[in-house]
Amino acid sequence: MVQRQALAGLLWSKQIYLFDVERWRDGDKPLCPPPPQRASIRNTHWSHLNSMRVMLVPDKWEYPWFAAWDLAFHAVTMALVDPAFAKEQLWMLLFERFLHPSGQIPAYEWEFSDLNPSVHAWAVWRVYNMDRHRSGKADRDFLERCFHKLLLNFSFWVNKVDSEGNNGFEGGFLGLDNITVIDRSQPLPEGARLEQSDGTGWMGMFCLQLMRMALELANENPVYEGLATKYFQHYVYVAAAMKKMGGRDYSLWDEEDGFFYDVLRREDGHFDKT
Repeated sequence: MVQRQALAGLLWSKQIYLFDVERWRDGDKPLCPPPPQRASIRNTHWSHLNSMRVMLVPDKWEYPWFAAWDLAFHAVTMALVDPAFAKEQLWMLLFERFLHPSGQIPAYEWEFSDLNPSVHAWAVWRVYNMDRHRSGKADRDFLERCFHKLLLNFSFWVNKVDSEGNNGFEGGFLGLDNITVIDRSQPLPEGARLEQSDGTGWMGMFCLQLMRMALELANENPVYEGLATKYFQHYVYVAAAMKKMGGRDYSLWDEEDGFFYDVLRREDGHFDKT
């Protein structure tokens, strides 16, 4: 009964999401243009995003727009009753009208450029397997096309978010919860950097999911074996970074507590665990 009520709520949260960023920014009435500051408020680099899709939103009574990592979890649950719709939802954020040319998945309407935990690959892999077990047939086409776009997304993370090339990832809403003590989307004062255990951990999981997808696809096409090796190798890099970040003399791991912590690194080289 609890599950039935939960699924009913999820089905009820479907909503049409209409948003043409370019039209919102520039206006659709030449004689009555929007205020000029609109062009610099937010989403200035997302003029390609143009949505006219039915989507799963967190709570349409509260905010009628999608959030990327909410949608990933919703799609996994939706696969219990409508796997086709679940797969469509996951593919949608990887489609050209949503995925940024840099490979970034749009986060949420008030700032598409923000960062959410990298759970999309996990959701794709989970929905693929749920659908395979229930239907008795693997949807290889779904997995393969999502995998190709997730490669672009992974490259975005490595090139953009790993700022010093040490396989540590930072910024945005990357916590175990998306609310933190400080705004991790903004630079810290006095040149300080926050090296995040949770954001880096999410990326370790991302590596493993891509490795699993590559191994699955390699069953029919051995070309994918090389990618499986590549993502296993990158997982090892991420795990090593959490132990000895960039070869330095401190670790995100606390042996006494048995827990990973963020490290606040100051410009003078001093650091504090948080």
